[in-house]
Amino acid sequence: MPIKTAAAYIRVSTDDQLEYSPDSQIKKIKEYAKHNNIHISDEFIFLDEGISGRKAEKRPAFMKMIALAKTKPKPFDMILVWKFSRFARNREDSIVYKSMLRKQCGIDVVSISEQIGEDKTSILIEALLEAMDEYYSINLAEEVKRGMNEKFSRGGVVSQPPFGYKMGDDVFVPNEETAPIVKMIFEDYISGMGVRKIAMKLNEMGIRSTKGNPFENRTVEYILTNPTYLGKLRRNPNGRDSTDRFHQSEDTVIVDGQHHPIISEELFKKANDRLKEQKKKYVRHAQQKQADFMLRGLCRCSECGSTLVQAVKGKSLQCHKYSRGQCKTSHSVTIEKMNAAVIEKIKSDITQSNITFVARKAPATEVDNINAVLLEKEYKKLERVKEAFEAGIDTIEEYKMNKTRIQNRIAELETTIPQPSQEDMIENFKDKAKLVISKISSDGFEEDDKNAMLREIVSHITFDRKKMTIQIAYLSPL
Repeated sequence: MPIKTAAAYIRVSTDDQLEYSPDSQIKKIKEYAKHNNIHISDEFIFLDEGISGRKAEKRPAFMKMIALAKTKPKPFDMILVWKFSRFARNREDSIVYKSMLRKQCGIDVVSISEQIGEDKTSILIEALLEAMDEYYSINLAEEVKRGMNEKFSRGGVVSQPPFGYKMGDDVFVPNEETAPIVKMIFEDYISGMGVRKIAMKLNEMGIRSTKGNPFENRTVEYILTNPTYLGKLRRNPNGRDSTDRFHQSEDTVIVDGQHHPIISEELFKKANDRLKEQKKKYVRHAQQKQADFMLRGLCRCSECGSTLVQAVKGKSLQCHKYSRGQCKTSHSVTIEKMNAAVIEKIKSDITQSNITFVARKAPATEVDNINAVLLEKEYKKLERVKEAFEAGIDTIEEYKMNKTRIQNRIAELETTIPQPSQEDMIENFKDKAKLVISKISSDGFEEDDKNAMLREIVSHITFDRKKMTIQIAYLSPL
């Protein structure tokens, strides 16, 4: 009997017992391989340890094994696992990867402890085993959640420490470096400094959040409303609600923790009382739906490159990052003034032929030339093969091969599309721009219609508040 080759895949999550340890799994797999005349090379042993198996993308060794399985010639004939649950706890993943391995690579997944036959009944048995494994995984998650809620109710830690704390022996411990910063944030706020000013101050000091990110308005507000700094803990027993950013839901439970507070109750109350008062002042504006405007998404800050967005009252524009405390320079300008400046700038540019074109990524779909339509499809293919590589579906070799093939096809198609001269492009653009100017200058169109018209000729507009100038990058005509 010829010797077959195999890969071994071992996965152990933190909830598994000793019988599923890496050593025990590989030992059993090697015993099975020896008994069945199967060779396993050390380089084909893949281990994901301490990782949940619900999603394949979260298992780096698994994804590496799948990528290797797709190489030619195939490196092994089968993949051996202790149980099917080690391969996947999710039926969707199991079906996708097993089908791909079997059909595209000629590689089967074999469970050494759940032997099934090769007849059609085995398909049902394998599906039943996988369904049971998935049920176990979901049930285990519910049990873990129940256990965490019980531990939390007794003041136990079930989350990562917030800014200002570090993890001690199953309890939060004030961080010597960042705890004083938390106190400074509270003191600055009750002294009259706003959350944006505090965020800018922290960023200028080079201080970063727990995740290493610059501070924003919401980061500061999150700290100001977090009762953890009083020695308490909070949790929503129903799970995290992405819409409840500051844990203000009525389902949120607050209990006494076992850690030392960083600030006093008096300081916390003063800060939150002021925060509530500030919110009352702006509630009228916050509830207003901001109207669409002609320059939506087109204007950029000259300092940081961020988009200028409507200010609170909807009558002016401001740098998005400045509003969040991440840009040092204000770019506040009224929408009315910016509209007029843009129209005059376009008129001036087309009169003086002072036009800077930004190439379009791909031809528009309305182009009649069939080659241009095909070219657009090739650009979309290029995006899809990149997504396939980033998702781990294609290997780097497959990605390079597909990318080269598509780029060659693009180059071939581009040579068949007649390109107008630079002079013709400018003249065509001027005619189009004049038509757009006449329409956006009138009162006969809605703001969103004007925005769509501008986007036909404008890529982006850079506003420099210090010099009070604007620069427009135009879209090259097709």
